[in-house]
Amino acid sequence: MMQNNHSIPTEKILERLRFENPWWKTGFIDPELDKLPRRLYFKLFYAQVGQTDLRRATILMGPRRVGKTVMMQHTIHQLLESGVAAHKIILISIDNPLYIHMGLEELYALARRASGNERTDGRYVFFDEIQYLKDWERHLKVLVDSYAKTKFIASGSAAAALRLKSTESGAGRFHDFMLPPLTFQEFLHLQDLEHLVKESPTLYQSKNIRFVEAVDIKELNQQFFKYLNYGGYPEVLFSSSVRHNMPGFIKSDIIDKVLLRDLPSLYGIKDVQELNRFFTYLAYNTGKEFSPQKMASESGLPWTDIKRYMGYLESAFLVKVITKVNDNARHFKRMTGFKVYLTNPSLRTALFSPVEPTDDEAGNIVETAVFSQWLHREHMEFHYARWKTGRKEGEVDMVYLDTKKLKPSWALEIKWSNRYPKRPGELKSLLEFCQKNGLESAVVTTIDKQDQKRHGELELYFYPVATYVYTLGENTLRSRK
Repeated sequence: MMQNNHSIPTEKILERLRFENPWWKTGFIDPELDKLPRRLYFKLFYAQVGQTDLRRATILMGPRRVGKTVMMQHTIHQLLESGVAAHKIILISIDNPLYIHMGLEELYALARRASGNERTDGRYVFFDEIQYLKDWERHLKVLVDSYAKTKFIASGSAAAALRLKSTESGAGRFHDFMLPPLTFQEFLHLQDLEHLVKESPTLYQSKNIRFVEAVDIKELNQQFFKYLNYGGYPEVLFSSSVRHNMPGFIKSDIIDKVLLRDLPSLYGIKDVQELNRFFTYLAYNTGKEFSPQKMASESGLPWTDIKRYMGYLESAFLVKVITKVNDNARHFKRMTGFKVYLTNPSLRTALFSPVEPTDDEAGNIVETAVFSQWLHREHMEFHYARWKTGRKEGEVDMVYLDTKKLKPSWALEIKWSNRYPKRPGELKSLLEFCQKNGLESAVVTTIDKQDQKRHGELELYFYPVATYVYTLGENTLRSRK
């Protein structure tokens, strides 16, 4: 019997490949996977996979457990439904120890052999968890260059690290597709609860923005807090056993595998427990402002290690660092303050405890949810504004700068309160910032009040935060289409 270079019988590898590709024999994917609802991002991803006229590999990126593997399986199902021959579709899970010393081209050749057809034209090849292959980007580029009639698709969890490597080595051969944690829109959609919102015909409409309003704001807010506490992961949504053991699921399937396996293997981290403690510290303080000195003092780590660890955690799409601008929307010459947000608010709940609407932490978790929806807009950089003039201090929660004009396009104040529609004059920092920067309108979130108020030259739009977050998710999806 022929053997590979590492003493594993080739037939064993062929058997494994046949096991991973049951449609070669049955003509369909695992029925349990097939019956799972499709994410709203599925159509976008499938359309990109279908672009076979471009010689590019599609890289499906995103944090752990957001449904990348399931989306690949759903794509395979759709390809089979569209008439693609079963033997022309190949799935290879790169994290399988059997493949650890093998290159992509060798695996592709063995998979064709296992499928019973050696031809390469019209093939769709899926590499799951590709980051476990050293120099994966070089291997994949060679395949794209060598097999013009094969479409290659790969997935990986360490998002920014994958994007960095694809940018450096892809040379126009890779096309990234970011799959975020569930949006609040998807959370409702997957549970058939979209009837809780309807299109708003009145407030803040434009050609490109569709706003919604609540049909039942009380029920919508209940669902919103369920989303905050466990809604970022499809698996949690559809499995009551996983939901009832949310801390165990997050710890074993996400945090431990990312912090103790993925990041150490990618970056050679030696003190994984230190990284774990640092992440827990960031999760507890999501949305709070830090200075380098304060973070070093509270975490007990030198600033050089802090910067390195934050970069690692950003690469795994677990956190996002937001820098500040002053009241004139200018960047500070050196980093005097910044905020760190979880990219998924339910990570905090899993590490500590569920958050109730009346808890002191509710404001920070709500703010984290708003930021997490905006972070799905790729290539957009957000900031918060903070300044001090004499004894006066001011802050605006979220500012977006027009990169061409270097001026703010809009400002947002994230409140979990109904106070301000009746007292808009108390939003002194927001009013000052908008006046200084020539903004004609701004948005303020509330618990359940929707309103529009004119204050001086400024138009203020008040939205319940749940409808605002839903609107963000929906319009982000529309913008990507």
